[in-house]
Amino acid sequence: MLEVCDLECIRGDRRLFHGLAFSIGEGELLHLHGHNGSGKTTLLRTLCGLILPSGGEVRWNGEDIRGLREEYAGQLTYIGHKRAIKDDLNGVENLRVACTLDGVETTDEQLWNALDRLGLRGFEDLPTKVLSQGQKRRVGLARLLLNRAQLWVLDEPFNALDKAAVGLLQGVIREHVAKGGMVILTTHQEVSLTQGEVRNLQLGVGEKGHV
Repeated sequence: MLEVCDLECIRGDRRLFHGLAFSIGEGELLHLHGHNGSGKTTLLRTLCGLILPSGGEVRWNGEDIRGLREEYAGQLTYIGHKRAIKDDLNGVENLRVACTLDGVETTDEQLWNALDRLGLRGFEDLPTKVLSQGQKRRVGLARLLLNRAQLWVLDEPFNALDKAAVGLLQGVIREHVAKGGMVILTTHQEVSLTQGEVRNLQLGVGEKGHV
């Protein structure tokens, strides 16, 4: 379980939120809402341990993530706004590097299959610098099919994707949740994934978030 306890974040001279508290367990999806500047990306990066909160704690299975380090990192996959891929490498090579950094052993067949599933058949061995923005995004998202992390933190994962790719990614996320995985995401797009039985967290209402 991931627990957020009395969390506060201050950036510069502005307090983005305080007193924030919620939890998410196995098989749950949390949709994070908020206007631009409400602190959505800051909160997601804080949940990943990339930003230290001004107050409060983020706990994984009851322990502060600041003391867990690699143990927590092994249970987490974060995909942010940036594509985090190298333009001079092809899709397979980018995935291989990502999996190595994640500590995940893969075969070439698994790498090709992951790219194929996200609609990149025929583009797997092209340098990513020649791909469209949407195709580059798919290369980065293919990581989700190969890692073993239980918690996925996704910041605007549908950006730059066409309708077909949006549908494919929703299927991948639904499968992860159905298998007991946990997903926290933010999106400005209207997608069916966030209109079903999901939990919602609203930032920017006063200063506290509301679940």
